[in-house]
Amino acid sequence: MPLKTLFLNPPSFENFDGGASSRWPATREIESYWYPVWLAYPAGMLEGSRLLDAPPHHISADETIEIAKGYEFLVLFTSTVGWSGDHGLARAIKKANPSIKIAFVGPPVTTDPDRALNECEVIDFVCRREFDFSIVEYANGKPLNEILGISYKDANGVIQHNPDRPQVEDLDAMPWATKIYKRDMDVTKYNVPFLLHPYIALYSTRGCPAQCTFCLWPQTLSGHAWRKRSTDDVAAELKWAKENFPHVKEFFFDDDTFNIQKDRTIELCAKLKPLGITWSCTSRTTTHRDTLKAMKDAGCRLLIVGFESGDPQILKNIKKGATVERAREFVKDCHDLGLVIHADFILGLPGETKESIRNTINFAKTLDCETIQVSVAHAYPGTEFYDFAKKGGFITNEKMEDGGGHQMAHIEYPGLPTEYVMEQVHRFYDEYYFRPKAAFRVVWKAIVNRDVPRLYVEAKSFMKLRSQRNKAAKAKAEEKALKQQESVSMNA
Repeated sequence: MPLKTLFLNPPSFENFDGGASSRWPATREIESYWYPVWLAYPAGMLEGSRLLDAPPHHISADETIEIAKGYEFLVLFTSTVGWSGDHGLARAIKKANPSIKIAFVGPPVTTDPDRALNECEVIDFVCRREFDFSIVEYANGKPLNEILGISYKDANGVIQHNPDRPQVEDLDAMPWATKIYKRDMDVTKYNVPFLLHPYIALYSTRGCPAQCTFCLWPQTLSGHAWRKRSTDDVAAELKWAKENFPHVKEFFFDDDTFNIQKDRTIELCAKLKPLGITWSCTSRTTTHRDTLKAMKDAGCRLLIVGFESGDPQILKNIKKGATVERAREFVKDCHDLGLVIHADFILGLPGETKESIRNTINFAKTLDCETIQVSVAHAYPGTEFYDFAKKGGFITNEKMEDGGGHQMAHIEYPGLPTEYVMEQVHRFYDEYYFRPKAAFRVVWKAIVNRDVPRLYVEAKSFMKLRSQRNKAAKAKAEEKALKQQESVSMNA
C-alpha cells in the first residue's frame, strides 16, 4: 500500500479562488472558485488518497490541521501569493503530526527550490514542474535520490537537485479528474460569475506553445510543449461526467490554449456534439471562423479570451502573437455565430503608458464583449516579464497584494505611478459597464436568468473591494508625497 496521501489546496484569504489552477491565485474582484485540476491526477493514481480543496469548501486552517493528522504524506500546492501562509500551515501540520512527510508543488518551488527548502524546514522535498509521477513514486516507496524532477536536502543538509523529469506525453493514460471530483469534492461549491452554475473544469491538453512573456503556467509548470489527449478519451470523460453529474450545467476546458489546432478541435467537436452538453473554453483570437462554427454547433457557449491590450506595441512587447485587427475580426465572428466572450485585459504590461491604457479602454468598448475582467500586471518569478521588471527596477512590492489577497499594482514605470494604474482599472470598469448598451445587457440577463440575488451580491462585493483599493492607493500616494517632502527638506 502507498503512503496515505493528502493532496491539499490550502486555505488562505477570504474568497480565495484557489491557487492550484487559477490564473490569479488570490482573492478576485468577485468571489469565484476554480478547480485544482493539477492535484486530481496524482490523487487518482494513489489508493487511499484524498484531495482536500479547502477554499471553496470553506475549510479552515485548524480543520485542515486536524484532517492532516490522519495522513502519512502531505502534498501542498503552493503559490507566490500564498507562499508565507503555506509555510506556516505546513509547520503547524508537522507539529500536530510529527511523522508526516511533506512535499510542496507548484510554480514557486519550480522557480526557486533552494528558497523553499531553506525557508521552510519541515518540507521534505519539492517537485519541479509537472509533479504527477514524482509524487506517486515517493508514495510508493522510491528513495528520494532515485526520483526525477525533485529537490531535497540530503543527510548532511546539502540541497540536491535530481535531474529533470521528462514531461508527461501519454495523457490518455492519466486518470480522469472528474472521477476525483466525484470522490472528494462538492461541485456545487465551485462558481465563476460568467460560467453557468454549477460547472466542472477539466483539461484536454497540457502546455502552451505561445510565448506570452507574462504567463505563469507555461513558463513554470506545464511548459511550452503542447500535448493533447485523444479526442476519444476527452469525449468519453465528458460522457461519464454528464451521467455522474446530472445537475451540472456547464463543462469548462481550462486548457492554456484549448483550440489552437484547427483539425483537432473540429474532430473533438464532432464527438462532443452527440453528448448534448453545454461547454466553454479558453481561446486565442487567431481561431478561424470555421473552428468557431464547429465549436458552436457542438454546444460551446462561451470563450475566455486574453486580449490583454488594445495597443499594438504592447502586444508586440509581450510576444502575444496576435494583433488588434485580428482581434476585431475574431470578435465579429463570435458575435455572428452567437458565441459569448469573457474578455481579459491587463494594465501595466511592459511599455505601458497613460496613452496605451486609454487605447485599451477604447478598444474594449469597441469590441463590446459580454463581460470583462481587468487585471493589473503581475510579474511572477520564473517568467520573462519578471526578469524584465526586475532588471529595470520596476518592481515596487514583491507581495503583489494588499495583505488580504487583493490584487495591487506592484510595477511602476517612469511617468506611470502604481496608484494611477489602479485608478484606471476602476475607470475601465466604469466606462465599460455604464454604457447604456452594456448596462441594459446586464439588467436583461438578470431578469431572464432570475439571478438577481447573485448579481446583487457580486456587485456589492466588487464595490467593497473597489473602496478598499481606493483607500490603499490613496494611502500609498500620501506616503510617496510625504517621502518626497522629507527628501526635499533634507536637501534644503
